[in-house]
Amino acid sequence: MTTASSADHPTRRDFLYVATGSVAAVGAAFTVWPLVSQMNPDASTIAAGAPIEVDLTPIAEGQDIKVFWRGKPIYISHRTKKQIEAAQNVALASLPDPQPDSARVKAGHDQWLVVIGICTHLGCIPIAHEGAYDGFFCPCHGSVYDTSGRIRQGPAPTNLPVPPYTFVSDTKIQIG
Repeated sequence: MTTASSADHPTRRDFLYVATGSVAAVGAAFTVWPLVSQMNPDASTIAAGAPIEVDLTPIAEGQDIKVFWRGKPIYISHRTKKQIEAAQNVALASLPDPQPDSARVKAGHDQWLVVIGICTHLGCIPIAHEGAYDGFFCPCHGSVYDTSGRIRQGPAPTNLPVPPYTFVSDTKIQIG
């Protein structure tokens, strides 16, 4: 009586080895997956840094809205012609942080001003349409910004920062 060798035909023992190895590999994958997955940032963290889109249609001329991006208040101002002219006709030499209005708005969209609403002095949130220049006024220490978000008076050292944004269409912007 002869027995068949395992090299010629798989034996029952070979099947058990392969089945046990497969179950162990699947079990190891299910054990490692949650450990690797927990190292990724959670959904709220990803959402906080994600770009946001803002529809400009409901913002009337002369109105400001405030949205939040990355936890920072962002002012979006629909400036009037008078506000645009006032921002463009300022002598740059008179500004503490000289920057032309054209560098703070997108070309062809002069009516839209988008700035981060955090005072550059100590981080307070300025109030829109306040102050001597009809721009922004920081009630904490009296910094006054014009209709282009440029510092005009007070202790703030620089202009209100402009966040990265693009026009997706004529009536919609993407911040971030």
